[in-house]
Amino acid sequence: MNPVTAARDIVGRNSNALLLVVCLGQFMVILDVSIVNVALPSIKDALGFSTTGLQWVLNAYTLTFAGFLLLGGRAADLFGRRRMFYLGTLLFSGASLLCAVAPTAGTLVAARALQGIGGAILSPATLAIITTSFDEGAPRNRALGAWGAVGAIGATSGVLLGGVLTEAFSWPAIFVINVPIGLGLVLFSSRLIPEGRSEAENRHFDLAGAVLVTLGMTALTYGIVTTDRLGWGSIGVLGPVLAGVALLVAFGLYEARLAGQPRRVPLMPLSVFRLRNLRAANLVIFLLYAAIFGFWFFQSLYMQGTLGYSALETGLAFVPMTAAVGAGATLAPRLAKRFGARWVLAAGMLSAAIGELLLVSVHPGGSYAANVLPGGLLGAFGLGLALVPATIVAVEGVPRALSGLASGVLNTSRFIGAALGLAVLSTIAAHHTDSEVASGTSAATALTDGFDLQFAVGAAFCFIGVIAAVALLRPQRAQVAPEDVPGAERA
Repeated sequence: MNPVTAARDIVGRNSNALLLVVCLGQFMVILDVSIVNVALPSIKDALGFSTTGLQWVLNAYTLTFAGFLLLGGRAADLFGRRRMFYLGTLLFSGASLLCAVAPTAGTLVAARALQGIGGAILSPATLAIITTSFDEGAPRNRALGAWGAVGAIGATSGVLLGGVLTEAFSWPAIFVINVPIGLGLVLFSSRLIPEGRSEAENRHFDLAGAVLVTLGMTALTYGIVTTDRLGWGSIGVLGPVLAGVALLVAFGLYEARLAGQPRRVPLMPLSVFRLRNLRAANLVIFLLYAAIFGFWFFQSLYMQGTLGYSALETGLAFVPMTAAVGAGATLAPRLAKRFGARWVLAAGMLSAAIGELLLVSVHPGGSYAANVLPGGLLGAFGLGLALVPATIVAVEGVPRALSGLASGVLNTSRFIGAALGLAVLSTIAAHHTDSEVASGTSAATALTDGFDLQFAVGAAFCFIGVIAAVALLRPQRAQVAPEDVPGAERA
């Protein structure tokens, strides 16, 4: 029995347990993007952060997570998906413990950066394990549905869980919770996760490419996340963004040159982008997350800043939306099987767009039931409905030797889309608010008018995603493995 058949035989007997372990790993990583938000005031008081310095509790995680995603995905292919799953989990859990016991602001920021690296190793490994362990078709679609649902629920439930843990146990609890989860994942998954390493004899690791793409992604993300305190035209934003773009262009040129050399394997074989559906799915995912992070962020601002909700009340208000995400992600695989992933993806994007448009009604005298819940539910349901088929078509037909890379690319599209979208939408909302205040509009009305405008722009992103899904995604019977990757058998 060959290694692939043996691995799938093991998975077949323990598929539900494997899926649970992998989804918990993804949940832990995504949760830490949002769980910190509610605890920031407590962290500021405890460790003496300045107002501007406090943003680095978020940005340190953001920068390293985005910067190392492609590297983490390729490492899973070359060195083994199980090995990288363990390494990412242990690094993430250990860094979480350092966060919880951090005595100073600088220590916490450094530990958050380590968390981001751990997440960048763990997250693509979880998706790569699914795409290589479950047969293409219904088994994989069911697994991807669960993975997508857990990831989306992790993103939306962080506010609630962060509020509960902070109020009950103080802020270190939001980090301590990762430690038993991480140790449990490692202890109980040793017989579940197949090694999953590429069978190619050539295991050359593209160190120069890794340095270029990591520095490029880090610089680009740094420029984006600093727009919350600096304008888009400032040197503090333009400098890192232009440097990031230049490094990424250099990375692409280097990878193209490396692909033609014997016994040298590029970190990202550019031929993988010949897979049309991979390109299209990443574009749609980018647009979805560019809209949806502003969708959550500005709802939270409206509920706390205008309706006067506490952090915990805001978290509870997101519970119905979290359930809607889960419902959409649960339905998506069955609908994709019946109607095709392209149409389900388009329907999810359309639902998200309509949800955004309904939120354009927020105003100072509004209410949660009338102005937030209808749009929130429809938008959240659309997120769950769209994420699963987008993931299905992105990894469908991708060669096994590139499954980790494809996972890293998909996660990068999600993350950069979220960071860039939130930066753009925040800038639009703030500029509109400032303009209205200058023209004599009351501060409260100007604020919600800014929210309304960014919801409308977010809806436009989603409508473009609908068009892209319908126009660019096409059913295909088979995909040709890139010729420049040894051992690139299909997943």
